[in-house]
Amino acid sequence: MDWPHDPDGEEGSEGMRKYGQAILAKKLDEEEGFPLSKADFVEEHGDEPIRLNHERVVSVDDIFEHVEEDEFEDIVAFHKAVGRAMRSAGMWEVELSKGA
Repeated sequence: MDWPHDPDGEEGSEGMRKYGQAILAKKLDEEEGFPLSKADFVEEHGDEPIRLNHERVVSVDDIFEHVEEDEFEDIVAFHKAVGRAMRSAGMWEVELSKGA
C-alpha cells in the first residue's frame, strides 16, 4: 500500500517512538473535535498508517472496520471504543508487566 506519509516519519509514529492508539490520539482536537463522527474521522484519516509494533503497520480504516460506535461524545469514549476494537481484532500490542 502507498501511504500518504511514512509511518515512521514526523507525521507518523515520531520515528517509531509511538504506536497504535497514541498515534490516533494525535489526530484529535480534544477540546473542539467532539462529538466526533466515526464516518468523518475515517473519511479524513482512513488511508493513513498506524504502526502497531516494530513490524506491523495498518491503516486507520483497518482499525475502524472493527469499531462498533458511530459517534464519540468525548476523547474517553473514543479511546474506549478504539481500544475494544483493536483488542477484538488482534491489533492490541500493549503488554503489561505482572506488577502493573
